[in-house]
Amino acid sequence: MLIDIIAGARPNFMKIAPILHAMQARKDSGGPLHWRLVHTGQHYDPRMSGEFFEQLGIPAPDVNLEVGSGSAAEQTAGIMVGYEKLLLTQRSDCCLVVGDVTSTMACAITAQKLHVPVAHVEAGIRSGDWTMPEEINRLATDAVTNWFFTTSEHANTNLRKAGVEESRIFFVGNTMIDTLLANMDRLRAPDVADELDLQPGGYFVTTLHRPANVDSTEGFSRLLQAIGDGTRGLPVVFPVHPRTAKTLRALPGFPANIQLVDPQPYLEFNWLVKHAKAVITDSGGITEETTVMGVPCLTLRDNTERPETVELGTNVLIGTDPARLGPALDRLFDGHWKQGRIPPLWDGRTGQRIVGHLERLLG
Repeated sequence: MLIDIIAGARPNFMKIAPILHAMQARKDSGGPLHWRLVHTGQHYDPRMSGEFFEQLGIPAPDVNLEVGSGSAAEQTAGIMVGYEKLLLTQRSDCCLVVGDVTSTMACAITAQKLHVPVAHVEAGIRSGDWTMPEEINRLATDAVTNWFFTTSEHANTNLRKAGVEESRIFFVGNTMIDTLLANMDRLRAPDVADELDLQPGGYFVTTLHRPANVDSTEGFSRLLQAIGDGTRGLPVVFPVHPRTAKTLRALPGFPANIQLVDPQPYLEFNWLVKHAKAVITDSGGITEETTVMGVPCLTLRDNTERPETVELGTNVLIGTDPARLGPALDRLFDGHWKQGRIPPLWDGRTGQRIVGHLERLLG
């Protein structure tokens, strides 16, 4: 049985690695599944993509659709045209998509229109915020999914409320955490750790890219000032997302303790997170990793599609008002941050569970 595994952007790479490794292990012992790794080219920086693939032990893609940059509509159209041509040339038995990027939605719709069943890893998560492109991708993907692999009971509940039959929902855990646990002993300090003389627990990490936070120069400037003031002079390591860099260039300045660095490879970035005093972010995936590593996390959003990181983990929703950041950081410095615990099935064996289900569903 041939399964297409779709990867389009860097967040996808961490999610497919455990599935590929589990499939290879089963194949080596006589398992029935074969795969075709399809890179859509949605994010294809050869240096960064190559480093992620090498660090995570992901084989070179079998197919690269090379869609390149463009608007969301242009990328969606390019991916759908390219993937349709591939399926018409050699049909697969299943299209497995992960996460919530444009490639996830585009390939799921294309496969389903050609009557290729779709399996969605990280199905059912919802922020309820339709201004987020990712939320639209989640809704559209799950609307055409056959088999739903979920990370939490929250996701299961969302799918049930949408009318998905229980027999199509598989609570398997979190492949992002599979990758993190498999590589925890391999994390390594980036060059900036020496350059900035970073000490364990003596610096912060921040990542910002949501439009609500970074698209307005005035709002972004206020937010950076709040981060600089609230972190009490400790270094703030800020790997800069392309969206963020565009606004940064228009700012008159920002606090001196905020240190801008290039985007970091997987092992180096998570070393920074593991040893940080806390993470300040508007990302979703990072909140999962901080929860497992026990690192305090302050999320600059009004909602989250990963509520388990708030209810069980180390994450706290601060909101997008910069005035709320200072009091939260004061609680952190005063030692009043919650301990947190790891959500169920975030145990490093999610990839194996997914492959087991796929063998039964397709076999």
